[in-house]
Amino acid sequence: MTKGWNANDIPDQSGRTAVVTGANSGIGLVTARELARRGARVVLACRSETRGKEAEAVIRRDVPDADTEFVPLDLADLSSVRAFASAFRAERLDLLINNAGVMALPQGTTADGFETQFGVNHLGHFALTGLLLPKLLDTPGARVVSVSSGLHAIANIDINDLNSERNYRRWIAYGRSKTANLLFVHELARRIAAAGSGLVAAASHPGYASTNLQTAGVRMEGRKGAERLVELGNRVFAQPAEAGALPSLYAATAPDVRPDSFTGPRFLGWRGEPGPSGRTKWTTNDLAGELLWTASEQLTGVTYEGLDTPGGQGPRGA
Repeated sequence: MTKGWNANDIPDQSGRTAVVTGANSGIGLVTARELARRGARVVLACRSETRGKEAEAVIRRDVPDADTEFVPLDLADLSSVRAFASAFRAERLDLLINNAGVMALPQGTTADGFETQFGVNHLGHFALTGLLLPKLLDTPGARVVSVSSGLHAIANIDINDLNSERNYRRWIAYGRSKTANLLFVHELARRIAAAGSGLVAAASHPGYASTNLQTAGVRMEGRKGAERLVELGNRVFAQPAEAGALPSLYAATAPDVRPDSFTGPRFLGWRGEPGPSGRTKWTTNDLAGELLWTASEQLTGVTYEGLDTPGGQGPRGA
């Protein structure tokens, strides 16, 4: 991994097509902009049409010749995920950046009845990736990058309570959803290898980046004081979204990215140039990955055709 890597080191992306979820703000917007700057055709997959169109305008202001398209996608509604996948008509899909997410929200459910953080952060992206898989497998050199968090370390998944129904704690639910992101990448990478495909599944995290992700939960509850404290923390301690997007951009474009790798900021996993990131042992547990995969297929109704359980057997231990 090259030290000092930055957006100027992104290889030419001409002729490539990328889908970036949550591309309307924060690191998603920066990721989409920098891929477009390097010549990629970028689909901005966002829930809000107004914000998606505004993001398009921002990108085209900075990159006048950008090839971008807004397409609606609500990861909290599986019917929207299916509609997005059905409408995707591009001949190729080189990059799928599973970036969108929610953090530490009050307890709630998605349109399909899943706990919101698990439903949006994991299940929505699980379904999206599975539905777009044929296009990814048909595109040489394609990659799937899932954005997790260093806070995955605060909580492992509970396979018997994936929707946190027994005892909802917002930060634990968030940590579980981010662990699910890493387990998904781990299991996807294993299945891709077993199938003999060249598709690369990797993960990244932005460290502590200043985005609206941190303020959404307290704003939903009308906690003005807490919102001001979070905004102050973002100003004083966080790195800008431009830096927070670098691990995702590295995982998506750098030539030496390995399957099931986890890229984050080098300095304490908090800020700085992208580098290898530490992860908990539970995010590389084969049995946990297989169990989560099976549950995710059952919950979403999406199966990954052509990617069977490695070895062709049932779940096994790590």
